[in-house]
Amino acid sequence: MSVVRAEFSAGGVVYKKNGSAVKVVLIARRGKTVWCLPKGKIEKAETPELAAAREIKEETGLTAELEKALSEIAYRYISPVDKAQVFKKVRFFLFKYLNGSVQDHDDEVDEARWFDISEALKVMTYPSEKNIMKKASVEVCK
Repeated sequence: MSVVRAEFSAGGVVYKKNGSAVKVVLIARRGKTVWCLPKGKIEKAETPELAAAREIKEETGLTAELEKALSEIAYRYISPVDKAQVFKKVRFFLFKYLNGSVQDHDDEVDEARWFDISEALKVMTYPSEKNIMKKASVEVCK
């Protein structure tokens, strides 16, 4: 019988507006073959909102202001470390860019880059995260 473990993470869509133009941030992993939203594990005594803001800062180099909850996704994967089956839930939030540079991301990320929302949706790897981006798009393009 395989080990099953639950993990809880949080992440966010960071956007900035210039007139009617809206840009969002994606991060690249695995040799820039995977483009996704910044996210990571919720640490002890940390709310999902605080975890999302911290992960955004670490993985993108940006400071952003929480605006609202977007949605939650859930999926299963096999851990490459211990081969356990992991059931993971990730809560996503919408954040407005305040300051910082995408050049200041941490070593877990190959690249952090601003995209037009339409371009972000084309390059994003995971369908569930594309749905999160679509929800964010509706919010910021009101």
